Amino acid sequence: MPKTAAKAKPGLSNEQILAAYRIMVLSRKTEDKCSIILRQSKGGSFQISGPGHEAALAAAAMVFRPGQDWSICHYRDLTYALGLGVTPEEIFTGFMAREGDPASGSRQMPSHFGHKALRIISKSSCVGTQFLQAAGRGTGIKHDKADEVVYVSAGDATCAEGEFHEGLNWATIHKTPVVFHIEDNGYGISTHWSQQRAQPLMEWVSGYRNLARFNPDGCDLFESYDAFKAAHDHARSGKGPAIVISKVVRLWGHSSSDNRKKYMTDAQIAEESKRDPIALLRAWIIDNGLADEAELVALEAQVKNEIDAAAERAEAKPFPAPETAATHVLYEGDDNALRPRPGVEYKPASAGEPVVMIDAINRALHEEFERDEHLVCWGQDVQDGKGGVFGATTGLSTKFGTERVFNSPLAEATVIGTALGYSYKPGRKAVVEIQFGDYIFPAFEQIVNEVATARYRSNNNWPAPMVIRVPVGGYIQGAMYHSQCIEATFATRPGIMIAMPSNAADAKGLLKAAIRGQDPVLFMECKNLYRQERAKSPEPDKDYLLPFGVGRVVKEGDALTIVTWGNTVNICLDAAMALSDAGIEVEIIDLRTILPWDKDLVIKSIKKTSRCLVVHEEQQTMGFGAEISAKIMEEAFDLLDAPVKRVAALDSFCPYSKPLENAVLPQASWVIEAATKLVKY
Repeated sequence: MPKTAAKAKPGLSNEQILAAYRIMVLSRKTEDKCSIILRQSKGGSFQISGPGHEAALAAAAMVFRPGQDWSICHYRDLTYALGLGVTPEEIFTGFMAREGDPASGSRQMPSHFGHKALRIISKSSCVGTQFLQAAGRGTGIKHDKADEVVYVSAGDATCAEGEFHEGLNWATIHKTPVVFHIEDNGYGISTHWSQQRAQPLMEWVSGYRNLARFNPDGCDLFESYDAFKAAHDHARSGKGPAIVISKVVRLWGHSSSDNRKKYMTDAQIAEESKRDPIALLRAWIIDNGLADEAELVALEAQVKNEIDAAAERAEAKPFPAPETAATHVLYEGDDNALRPRPGVEYKPASAGEPVVMIDAINRALHEEFERDEHLVCWGQDVQDGKGGVFGATTGLSTKFGTERVFNSPLAEATVIGTALGYSYKPGRKAVVEIQFGDYIFPAFEQIVNEVATARYRSNNNWPAPMVIRVPVGGYIQGAMYHSQCIEATFATRPGIMIAMPSNAADAKGLLKAAIRGQDPVLFMECKNLYRQERAKSPEPDKDYLLPFGVGRVVKEGDALTIVTWGNTVNICLDAAMALSDAGIEVEIIDLRTILPWDKDLVIKSIKKTSRCLVVHEEQQTMGFGAEISAKIMEEAFDLLDAPVKRVAALDSFCPYSKPLENAVLPQASWVIEAATKLVKY
């Protein structure tokens, strides 16, 4: 047997060493069984394996405290998951896509580990996104002053993702209690590390202050345990995060569809096999008299029998019921401020003096921060004395402290990813700001693949109801990078809710509902309306909540229904005055929210007018008006006396010059022309 380099058994009892060996064997035999199940076509279509990583992961599991610490696991972390307490039966249940999978309810592929009771946050398939979420969860731990640490892991190739460095940056700035674990087997699928980065990982991360760095032989249980114990202690101490870069080997391919011989020589494969961590620890145990060959053979046979029995129990379970396939996209309970209640007319109990929209938003934030001591906010320049580039967060950090309201790096993925991590804990919510909608796209993956999917992909175990405030829209000579409307881009994705108010009262009521609601919200604010006199309205009382999906009839009429939202509401009102002079009385509906939108109100109006014009600021092609038009054609075609028509921005970018901007963005004259044609149709 090959000999381990370990000199002793520092800090570990004989019982702990044997228990670690058992977990490592349990993991390897679970992998073996999954491979058999895959070949038998009994379940699973794909296997991501971790043989060669077991010693480092067993060591980590000996240090981290299940149910107290938090984990966001790499897809090769089977040994770690088993070490924390996930059972082989639970692993097989997910692998064979049966009912009862604690990770995702069999909604995700295998190896996306998750377990609510053990505080293993369900991981998505996206590599690198977890680092920011771990950093944000660490911020939550600091906010709560809790004795908790976050474990987050990935392969070395994932470190090429920018979010790895963004996560380290946030964690080291804020000294969050996070242990980053990089399992360095030297490859990203078939790509060698030398093509992934310019230098070894320990050199790559050497510039981060407050970061404790450890580089153990990940095939050596004892060296790995020492590293994780020191890293965990450092993170708990409040001195900052730690990183453990474990040098491990890849004994199987990247996945069940990968063959190492395509990119590794036979000599390389043979050399890696000599470092099999299970063989190394087995030899150490025998050499040091903890168990003899016969005892270990008996233990291994016992483990195999347990594995076989667990797989049989999992296979006997039913598949998830088809009718549950689309459940848990959004919150399904009744106690949700975002959902309207039947028969309720949503009006403020009282209202004060008229305020502009930006002040209504600011006061809503102040009231909600007063109400909920766990509410936090970060984003670019949100802290006083700037208080946001438009002033939306003015006074928040002064009143509630910079532990709750503070500036973020200029990195949109950081803003969203850390907010998601913070919001994973029930009762904790982040209300963050992206400075301009035009610059939200570096965070696109965090929003559509992480925030929007969190509830669904964890089978309702790890929802994250957070609020993302973002100024949008044009009519301000903001040119092509400060004028974009982006609602339709995000409306294609389930799992989030979208608002775009047109006045101060609606903005306050919708924002407060978003903050108190149970779903993630993209709250879009038309910056052109922030201080516009026409967007003023009496300020609602502090308890006024306006649910999503409740439109408003801005003006009544019988000749034509105009459906609109955001900036174009006032444009439609201007057009309506001219149309009225011509004897055409249009009905204007302000949707207020995009996801969901008030279809019933629109169809009710069409029953009266028999015609519909949809007006929005975003480009016409694939703008949200297309969805509204399609739904009307599907469900209200018989009510129409004319085709549904749209008025929208040209399929162009927004230019800077005011005459050019006016030629691209919808104008009242466009609405008048379209409405007149529809009425005469």
